[in-house]
Amino acid sequence: MTIRLPGPAGVLRTYESRTEPLAPTPGIPFTSRTVFSAAHVVADPYADVSPDSPAAVDWDATLAFRRHLWSHGLGVAEAMDTAQRGMGLDWAGAAELIRRSAAEAHGVGGRIACGVGTDQIAGGTPAEIRAAYEEQLAVVEEAGAQAILMASRALAAAARGPEDYLEIYGHLLRQAAEPVILHWLGPMFDPALEGYWGSPDLDAATGTFLEVIAAHPDKVDGIKVSLLDARREIDLRRRLPQGVRCYTGDDFDYPELIAGDEKGFSHALLGIFDPLGPLAAEAVRVLDTGDTDGFRALLDPTVDLSRHLFQAPTRFYKTGVVFLAWLAGHQSHFTMVGGLQSARSLPHFARAYELADGLGLFPDPKLAEERMKNLLSLYGVNQ
Repeated sequence: MTIRLPGPAGVLRTYESRTEPLAPTPGIPFTSRTVFSAAHVVADPYADVSPDSPAAVDWDATLAFRRHLWSHGLGVAEAMDTAQRGMGLDWAGAAELIRRSAAEAHGVGGRIACGVGTDQIAGGTPAEIRAAYEEQLAVVEEAGAQAILMASRALAAAARGPEDYLEIYGHLLRQAAEPVILHWLGPMFDPALEGYWGSPDLDAATGTFLEVIAAHPDKVDGIKVSLLDARREIDLRRRLPQGVRCYTGDDFDYPELIAGDEKGFSHALLGIFDPLGPLAAEAVRVLDTGDTDGFRALLDPTVDLSRHLFQAPTRFYKTGVVFLAWLAGHQSHFTMVGGLQSARSLPHFARAYELADGLGLFPDPKLAEERMKNLLSLYGVNQ
């Protein structure tokens, strides 16, 4: 099995594909860590839509992928950034996704947490932003899912300072029926979130974030930090109140952060665990036995792939995630809501294929190679 792949300089080279995949087996949830995969949505390839139309979702394939994640013991973080929230998936589509996925989770006994934001409004006053959050929180709680309070573009634009964050988040936490996960998404994932928590200075922003948590520790299950700064995350998790978890969202340093140290560790809520799901699950089960070295031996080699998929502009990592889902046979096509399949280059796809194949991520390596060759042929690369 060989394939000619283009490199960054446009030179074709021959790559010998792997013939045998890894074979992680489904299993029960983990005992030492709580782990969520932020899951992508599968577009309907036959829908007659334009990039700025409401998302057309293939619900059967989308829900089947969630069952795949649950079968390996992973939780699903639904309607998050990985699901193209705010990049093709609007609030109406997200609400439908939340309802369908939560019902599916209840049917199979899977764990699910869902994103609560303000993307039904483009902007507004603090009162209007609070009302938008409340509307979405009600949808998630009515669906029987755990809420993840996401960062709000509208709040980032309207807030006059830390006091607005303290007031709005305090109100939402008092109102929430069950403990929520607070999500701090950095501007590398969404430039509109620059200066979140009232300051572009991360130390000052961290202080406000911790003040919100300290005022309502019984209503915060945990925090999800996506700043791609391992040292900052470690410092932050050591300052959390007792009982409040840190869920790493660092797709560059997750093995180190999940493994932890003598002072603690991070749980996980990661977009990279969409394509890595079975392998990540196997690694965490090894960690459950107390074998940290075995855990790192399985997960450390995946970091090169993750750093490749999440390279700048980081917000386009979803394209690589869906691309790998197609190659792995989880969906029949490489089409994305909003036309986002065009957001990465052919050399980027070629390198993603090579790294994923080297890890044994494709259940059927021959199918993955055939699909990669089909994509290459569309770009004029003959084999």
